[in-house]
Formats: sequence, C-alpha cells, structure tokens
Amino acid sequence: MNIAKNMEAIFVAVIAIAAATSLATAAVPKFRAAPASMIASADQATMHTVHVSAKRLSAEEKAAL
Repeated sequence: MNIAKNMEAIFVAVIAIAAATSLATAAVPKFRAAPASMIASADQATMHTVHVSAKRLSAEEKAAL
C-alpha cells in the first residue's frame, strides 16, 4: 500500500515528464520539402505498375461464396 500513499508524488512526476516532453517536441522544426536538386524530373521518374491476371467470378461462383 506504499503506492497509495505516494500517488500525489507520482501524479506530479507524470505531469512534469509530460510538460518536459511537450516543450522538447515543440522546438522540432516542421517538415520541409526536399531541395529541388533532389527531386527527379518527370521524364526521369518511373511509374511502377502492377498487372493482375485473374479470371472474374461468375454470378454462380459469387453466390456460392
């Protein structure tokens, strides 16, 4: 029952950790886009495609599911 006696101290410690964390993460700069030299132009970019070859289910097969 020692934890019950120290609940106020635990609560204050949790609040202090949460406050310190919020202050630490507030200083992180927002996401910035990559420089133009890093971005590939449209003619160099490759489009990845997926080709799925499968037969469609008939109405009877759909009804059986």
